[in-house]
Amino acid sequence: MLALTFQDVARHADVLRVRSGQSITVRFVEPKDAAALQDYFRGLSSRSRYNRFLGALSELPRTELEKSLHIGEDNRFTVIALIKADGAEAIVGEARYAIEPESGRFEFGLSVDDRWQGHGIGPALLSNLQCRAAALGAQRIFGDTLRSNESMIKLARKAGYAFGPTPNDWKLVRFEKPIVLAPDEIPCASWRLAASHPAAVALAH
Repeated sequence: MLALTFQDVARHADVLRVRSGQSITVRFVEPKDAAALQDYFRGLSSRSRYNRFLGALSELPRTELEKSLHIGEDNRFTVIALIKADGAEAIVGEARYAIEPESGRFEFGLSVDDRWQGHGIGPALLSNLQCRAAALGAQRIFGDTLRSNESMIKLARKAGYAFGPTPNDWKLVRFEKPIVLAPDEIPCASWRLAASHPAAVALAH
């Protein structure tokens, strides 16, 4: 699997400025976040959960929740976007991604809290995922979404993704684009650091 050998994963968190002028922190999920992450999914509207899970679910299944908490297992990672509100941090978005070392492809899915949609969190989170893809050496980045998910399709189109059918599933559409950034061109500081120090990310055999 892809093993992160960062001495301290916290220093690879990113602080992003969103359209509203507020700052959000994007970091790896930790075991202590399990209850908050589940509450986040339960708090999404039924439509947002349907779009994220590609089906009708009221919460993240326990087995999937457990998988989300293990950074790097099966080359899969989960990050959460947090914002300070009323003196406390709250999860306002999340993303899961996977890297395929053999093919150089980076797959992801994301969601944003309904109450925070329209504040620029989706574009900021998508841009951050592209930084991570570039730092991990991915050649292409892609996702699949329901054909009825207008918000995700609009977000991907604005970010320059090309669209095509998802293999073996007519209900979905795939959006994909190449990663062309060199390490010194990666806009996210923590992932530019990772890319410029190859020993920070290693393949475990």
